[in-house]
Amino acid sequence: MESLISEAANLLKQSKYTTAFTGAGISVESGIPPFRGATGLWSKYDPIVLDIDYFHAHPLESWKVIKEIFYDFFGKAKPNKAHEVLAMMEQNGLLKNIITQNIDNLHQEAGSREVYEFHGNSRELVCTKCGKRFTMDNINFDKLPVTCDACGGLVKPNFIFFGEGIPPVAYEKSLAAAHNADVFLVIGTTGEIMPASQIPIMAKNQGAKIIEINVEPSNYTYHVTDVFLKGKAGEMMARLFET
Repeated sequence: MESLISEAANLLKQSKYTTAFTGAGISVESGIPPFRGATGLWSKYDPIVLDIDYFHAHPLESWKVIKEIFYDFFGKAKPNKAHEVLAMMEQNGLLKNIITQNIDNLHQEAGSREVYEFHGNSRELVCTKCGKRFTMDNINFDKLPVTCDACGGLVKPNFIFFGEGIPPVAYEKSLAAAHNADVFLVIGTTGEIMPASQIPIMAKNQGAKIIEINVEPSNYTYHVTDVFLKGKAGEMMARLFET
């Protein structure tokens, strides 16, 4: 493992443009479970509550689950060592940007500035009728479903539901990062969710070296990854930063 960490650290030191690509695995150490897998959220909740058509047809049913998962539970999560190291790398000029599939805002809370949220952000909400935006601190979650104080319309979290498209700005910036990067740091993602899963492959095809950190091999490990660091995100990022 020491030789692999040294190899990855050397790639990062030589890189002129490094992008990090993060998934649910980076936030597990902050107490946020992944959605998929034996202990994932979808083993407890029906994912239909995050289908956009179901949400509009059954707003109260959807909002009960949304409140429990994203605001009662996720809202208490704090950044962990992996988030903090990525923020320090950006501050030290070692990291250009982060593409994240996560909606938990933990990268920004850790101090990262250039974050492209591929699936949106749970800390912001938007009225589906008039477009007014809210932060979670401005919402009374005791009254469900959440409605707009300006027009009475249904309010939804500003992250991507099933049946919605990727935010155009985040998509375009992510493609540009994949095109420009000479090192792509993949952390805590299995590579199963389209179209986000294609971003590291695009970077590889443009000539980027892929460093992967995951607790288990992913869809990238044997076909895309150049250096695979098997372990928890916080531990591996700390060892990389110190090398």
